[in-house]
Amino acid sequence: MDTPEDILPDRLLDTFRERAAGYDARNEFFHADLADLTAIGYLALMTPVADGGRGLGVAAVAACQRRLASAAPATALAINMHLVWTGVALMLQRLGDYSLGFVLQEAAQGELYAFGLSEPGNDAVLFDSLTTATPQADGGYSFTGTKIFTSLAPAWTRLGIFGKVTASDGTEELVHGIVTRGTAGVHTVEDWNTMGMRASQSHTTRLDDVVVPAERIFRHLPVGPNADPLVFAIFGVFETLLSAVYTGIGDRSLTLAIDSVRQRTTGRDGVARSQTPEVRWQIADAAMAIDSLDAQLRSVARDLDAGADHGSQWFAKLVGLKLRATTVARQVNDVAMHLSGGRGYQAASEIGRLHRDVLAGQYHPSSSESAHRTVATAWLGPLEDS
Repeated sequence: MDTPEDILPDRLLDTFRERAAGYDARNEFFHADLADLTAIGYLALMTPVADGGRGLGVAAVAACQRRLASAAPATALAINMHLVWTGVALMLQRLGDYSLGFVLQEAAQGELYAFGLSEPGNDAVLFDSLTTATPQADGGYSFTGTKIFTSLAPAWTRLGIFGKVTASDGTEELVHGIVTRGTAGVHTVEDWNTMGMRASQSHTTRLDDVVVPAERIFRHLPVGPNADPLVFAIFGVFETLLSAVYTGIGDRSLTLAIDSVRQRTTGRDGVARSQTPEVRWQIADAAMAIDSLDAQLRSVARDLDAGADHGSQWFAKLVGLKLRATTVARQVNDVAMHLSGGRGYQAASEIGRLHRDVLAGQYHPSSSESAHRTVATAWLGPLEDS
C-alpha cells in the first residue's frame, strides 16, 4: 500500500508550502495545489482500486491529510470536505449501503465534492435544517436557504445539501441531495476574508429554489437525533479527518520550534537556546503532547476502519479527539511562537501564518461546550428532569 510519503513526496510538499504563503497573503483559492492533487489521484484516495482509486481507508487518508496540513493547512482543510464525502460513501458501502456509490466513482473521474450543510443559526447541525425543501412532481426536491462555510466554493463540481420538508399533516423530515455545479439558483457570496485558513475560500452559498432531481436525492431522515448510519458516517469521518489536519499543524509547529531554538543563541555567550533547561522543557512538553495526540488519532481512525463497536461511547471518542487535536495544535503553536521570538510575529512568517490558521479549530463542530456535554452524557447519562 502507498504510504503518505509516496503519495505526497517531499518535493511536492515543499511546493505546497511555498504557495501557501502567497495564497494567504492574497486571500486566494489554491487552484495550483488542487490541480496537483487531482493529477496524483488524491481525490480518489478512498475509491476502490477497481474503480480507479487507491483503495485507502480512513486511517491511511488521515495520515495523508496530516502530512498535507504540515505544508498547507488551508489546502488540507478544504480538500478535507471532498475526502469526507468519499469516506462517508466508503463507510456506508461497508455496511451494504450503496446509496452514495456514485460519489466514489465520480471522485475517480475528477469530480470535486463540497459540503453545504452548515447554516447560520442552526445549532442542531445534522438534526434539523433552516433550509426549505419542497417536493417536485418527478420525485426530486427544490431547496431554498443559506449555507455557510462552503469550503472549495470556487471549484466544487458537486455540493451535498439538505433541507426540511413539512407535510400537510405537519410531520417533518430532512431530505439530503447532491447539487451539480451550474444548477440554476445556486449563488456564491464571496465573503471569505478571515484571519486564517484563507485559501479554503469557504464562502457563503445561497440556494434559491435549487432543484435536485430524484436520482440525486439519497436520504430522508426524521428531524432530531437518530441512529441512521449516514449521520454517524458524516460525523465520524469529519471529526477524524479534521483532527488529522490540526495534528499536522501541530507537527509543523513543533518542527519550527525545534529549528528556531537550534538557530537562536542566548546572547553574548553564543550558546544555542536548545541547550538551556527551560527551553528544553518546553520542547519536551510540546513533543509529549503531540505524541499523545498521535496515539489518539491513530486509534480512532483505525477503529472506524475496523467497524469497532464502541456503542454510546463512539460520539464521545470522536468529539474528544477533535477537541484534543485543536487544543494541542494551538498549545504547540503557542510554544513555537514564543520560542521563535519576534520573527514569529511577522505576518509573512510561516509560524505566524500557522498561528492564524490554528485559531480556526475552535469554530469547527463540535465546540468545546458541545464536546463536554457529549462526553458527560456518555459517562453519566442524560441530565435528569428537575
